[in-house]
Amino acid sequence: MSKAVSALAGAKASGLVAIEERGLQGMITLRGDFASAAFKKAVKAVLGVDVPGQRAVAVQGEKAVAWMSPDELLVMVPHGEADAIVDALSEALKAEHHLAVNVSDARAVFRLSGMDALVREVIAKVAPVDMAGFGPGQIRRTRISQVAGAFWQPEAGVLDLVCFRSVAQYVFDLLKVSAMDGSEVGHLG
Repeated sequence: MSKAVSALAGAKASGLVAIEERGLQGMITLRGDFASAAFKKAVKAVLGVDVPGQRAVAVQGEKAVAWMSPDELLVMVPHGEADAIVDALSEALKAEHHLAVNVSDARAVFRLSGMDALVREVIAKVAPVDMAGFGPGQIRRTRISQVAGAFWQPEAGVLDLVCFRSVAQYVFDLLKVSAMDGSEVGHLG
């Protein structure tokens, strides 16, 4: 078996904000009926968080659950725990119609950090999202220029972005250009 490696080996860049490829991150796609009490109970039992509301992220320690669509969650856990958590979710949900799949090695995660207005401005340049009303605890699944992606703010001044591993270099380069010194727009403060 080959050793897992991150998409860009921890690549970093700086400008208006710092950009860093976060390395290996456990990610699980979990699909099911959010209205089901049994589904909600299983998620809470395995992950320690409630199923989040629309466009929200729920965090408990190193685990997070993000709303991706009306029947899909993105579960984020330490990379080495992803398979065990898929097994635990599958066991807890065995009586429920569901899908739990480890998608960790198909994704890349970037962190942008710096002044909150600038972090949001860098993303506003590349994603069709109103960043003026975006803040901690929210997630958006959208386009990052020409590719699919999602991002959320774990706290003010920090934004995590996930994309497919196959486009990681493109997204990293896009973020670097968007964060170039002297490219401030000033729309967000």
